[in-house]
Amino acid sequence: MDIKGFLSALTELPALLALKKGLVPRPNTDRDCIGAALEANAERIGDRLAVITESAEVTWAELNDWTNRYAEFMASAGLAPGDTVSIMMENRIELFALILAANKLGITAGLINTNLRERPLVHCITVTDSKKCIFGGELTDAIAEVKGELDLVEGSDYFVVPDAGASAPDWAVDMAAASANLPTDNPAHTGEVTLGETAMYIFTSGTTGLPKAALVSNRRFLMLAALTAKAGLRCTEKDRVYICLPLYHASGLMVGAGAAFMSGASMFVRKRFSASAFLAEIREYNCTRFVYVGELCRYLLASPAKPDDHDNPLDTVMGNGLRPDIWFEFKHRFGLKRITEFYGASEGNVAFANLLNKDRTIGMTSAKIALVDYDVDADEIVRDADGRCVEVEPGEPGLVLGHINPNAAFEGYTDREATEKKILRDVLEAGDAWFNTGDLVREIDVGYSLGYPHYQFVDRVGDTFRWRAENVSTNEVGEIVNGFDGVEICNVYGVEVPAADGRAGMAAICLSASAELDLDGFAQYVERELPAYARPVFLRIQKDFDLTGTFKLVKGDLKREGYNIDAFSDPVYVMKPRTNNYVPLDPEYLQTIRDGAAGF
Repeated sequence: MDIKGFLSALTELPALLALKKGLVPRPNTDRDCIGAALEANAERIGDRLAVITESAEVTWAELNDWTNRYAEFMASAGLAPGDTVSIMMENRIELFALILAANKLGITAGLINTNLRERPLVHCITVTDSKKCIFGGELTDAIAEVKGELDLVEGSDYFVVPDAGASAPDWAVDMAAASANLPTDNPAHTGEVTLGETAMYIFTSGTTGLPKAALVSNRRFLMLAALTAKAGLRCTEKDRVYICLPLYHASGLMVGAGAAFMSGASMFVRKRFSASAFLAEIREYNCTRFVYVGELCRYLLASPAKPDDHDNPLDTVMGNGLRPDIWFEFKHRFGLKRITEFYGASEGNVAFANLLNKDRTIGMTSAKIALVDYDVDADEIVRDADGRCVEVEPGEPGLVLGHINPNAAFEGYTDREATEKKILRDVLEAGDAWFNTGDLVREIDVGYSLGYPHYQFVDRVGDTFRWRAENVSTNEVGEIVNGFDGVEICNVYGVEVPAADGRAGMAAICLSASAELDLDGFAQYVERELPAYARPVFLRIQKDFDLTGTFKLVKGDLKREGYNIDAFSDPVYVMKPRTNNYVPLDPEYLQTIRDGAAGF
């Protein structure tokens, strides 16, 4: 028997029991919301710090007052329960106050990626039918570029929170000034907001610049926040959470800030990640918790090591994407006692979490799941003679599906067609419905685990891969590449790069008869049409291409060969890190990549 594992698992029981008690399913009609959690903290620990930034700090009572002033302003501006307001702002205290103010009034917050511009930005504001647009002064130029394409009225539908000492543009209301002297009483409507109401829209990564708006209910937010606070980060009001991820993403807001809302822990919030400032700030602000994505962990490990890196107050971290190959190095270098790796999508109905503090695992799940056979080469789900999916043997990689039922609803997107595309039906029996995660995972042995199977993330499948902490659709990138002059057809896929998380994009391109690829023109084209993480890093120029019997492009051999120019004679080009042009891939640089020294 695994005595050490048995004893370790026993120590986790109190947290698991507390989590189980706190996650008893409640009807969607129950009245509760994120804003109510803020009010409870203001009442219980109002004089304790809530948020610290690089330039300011507020207590829970001050944050609640700030939120209430914003709520009063929103209501006076004509916003009503059920409306949507778009919010575009970098990480700062005002962003918390805006999200919470909307929530207290039953207004849905559309949280917009601050990197979006032009068509993608217009899409995100319009697809949610936003009645108003609130933005930070730092993003005035971005909104100014698109306001002519929006069905919003200048002077009444745009609200700005200017930078300190700056003024508002003449087409937007200065929300900071207009709300400064408004009442700070808690809105009466907060007590009427229900679990089933949509709290916010969090946008998925849009490879072509057209992200999908994922619905996040109060129920989903509060359940994830409770899981994080009680069993993930395991924090109390004595802890401080270090947040450097953008708050328009689920990890920063729902995991990091959500845990603080539910526990009363304070937060140190940075506008953006800095590897060089990380440990100094952890120590200066006495941060005991940290929310990560795997790429940040690699950046931290790539920074110069010091003998005392382990000497810091950080105890527990939670996030997703920490790969097994760097798990122990990261854990030991920074003196961590607990890594709660988790897996899940903001719109999905299934989540895994490493609640028993095992190593190199995404943990366990309480959801009903199925791991089904997936033919990677054919890029399709395997079905038997009766049309049913085939479950894999334990230890074998399988496509993970989450069963859709009343206690595990798939809330989906504002786009019904996009929602339906993520649902698989008649999977194991007639009439069943499952959420397709698009990911391969496998069951692994972690020793004694109270009877709960544990899993490990393997890879994205088929038409999607992950790069720079974003999901990239090969079909959508392919459509863009096919639009360039001289390209007859292309095949897009992800390839592994040593010392980099995820897979870099690669496009195998067949040119039209007698055409030559204008590399400089192509580089400018993808820079204009695709976000940075979706631009192909490698190009392979082919004379012809292979098709399956159902006329799908064959990717298996291409993915296996990758950019290994020793394995074929086709020319390959690479866009090196921090450049914006393609150059031939030569043996010397190929070796640099293989050595993990290319800097991707």
